[in-house]
Amino acid sequence: MTETRRVIIVTDGDVYAAKTIAYAAKKVGGRCISQSKGNPTFLTGPEIVKLILKTPYDPVFVMFDDCGLLEEGPGERALMHVAEHPQIEVLGVIAVAAKTHGSEWTNIDVSIDRDGQISEYGVDKSGIREFEVGKMTGDTVYCLDRLNVPIIVGIGDIGKMSRKDSVDRGSPITMKAVELILERSGMADERKKIRTEDENFI
Repeated sequence: MTETRRVIIVTDGDVYAAKTIAYAAKKVGGRCISQSKGNPTFLTGPEIVKLILKTPYDPVFVMFDDCGLLEEGPGERALMHVAEHPQIEVLGVIAVAAKTHGSEWTNIDVSIDRDGQISEYGVDKSGIREFEVGKMTGDTVYCLDRLNVPIIVGIGDIGKMSRKDSVDRGSPITMKAVELILERSGMADERKKIRTEDENFI
């Protein structure tokens, strides 16, 4: 049987995102593909898939970034290849808001604002709630509507938002998005069961 890997996609890849996602992966016992960072993404989809399939644990966090390029840039081409690969199961997407040169937007299922409140409205780069229901403007979001994924969670600029999401503070906005994706996928219950079985064994 061909082994699959369960992946959380993050639509940002700058140094703040890389630091934050590495922190989140460690907190939930997953893995971060650190080589996927970049502004823009420089690895190809096939190269990223090879790295994902080498990881020993789920979930695997992967970053994609288009550096403000309009429509489908290198980050989104790589993202689509990864998301459509038969050995990859996408648990969800953390869609990161940004000020783009154009008006790229995506549909989202929910967003989390800078105060940690879950909302049906989109958020801006600063994590402030916007006025459109179910939509958010971003950088590497042009292709997200083509994906068949369980959930897309919108947040502000990852690791930033006036330091409200900094790693020094435990990246609470990013962590809430991760927990939401794990809960929706059922993976949170799996991990809880494993921890309980380990405790009972001890």
